[in-house]
Amino acid sequence: MKKTILEKSGEVFLKYGFKTATMDDIANELAISKKTIYKYFKNKEQLVDESVLFFHNNIHNSILCICNKGYNAIEENFEVKIMFKDIFKNLNESPVFQLQKYYPKTYEKVMSSEFEMFKDCISENIKKGIKEGLYRKDINESVISRFYFSLVFSVYDTTLFTQQNKTLNQLEIEALEYHTRAIATDKGIKILEKQLEKI
Repeated sequence: MKKTILEKSGEVFLKYGFKTATMDDIANELAISKKTIYKYFKNKEQLVDESVLFFHNNIHNSILCICNKGYNAIEENFEVKIMFKDIFKNLNESPVFQLQKYYPKTYEKVMSSEFEMFKDCISENIKKGIKEGLYRKDINESVISRFYFSLVFSVYDTTLFTQQNKTLNQLEIEALEYHTRAIATDKGIKILEKQLEKI
């Protein structure tokens, strides 16, 4: 039952927002009483915390599935981008921004874990791209991973950009293009441009 509550509450938080969604909303979606939810979670903050980490792990597993499908390094990054677009397509406001604003402790926890996951994924992607001749051999994998992480998460910074779903999606694509152009070979640039034409 706890796993079911975590799955459904994650959906509800994404649908209504972390601040707006209530325990009543989650109970109604699950057709259970609030009392049942409180059997597993002492308050909404704990539910947000655990459901976000549960959601984060599911996303990580989805990324690993994409990485095992045999795409080249550049296609792989675009497939991951498409996955995120599909997950967050109905949102008016970035979930990262909402967490940072309303649940800063959960945000800190997630960002720390996100960096480790992101660093490993990007590092593997860079090695793959170099091997495929799509990325330059002279790049510093560790530094590039950190640059890209900072770049991707800067699009959620409200002091830099307006928080709107369409804007966010476009900014994420621009960040991916910027990152790829910075490290790609001529062969890689051709694949990048094909991916951009598809979008």
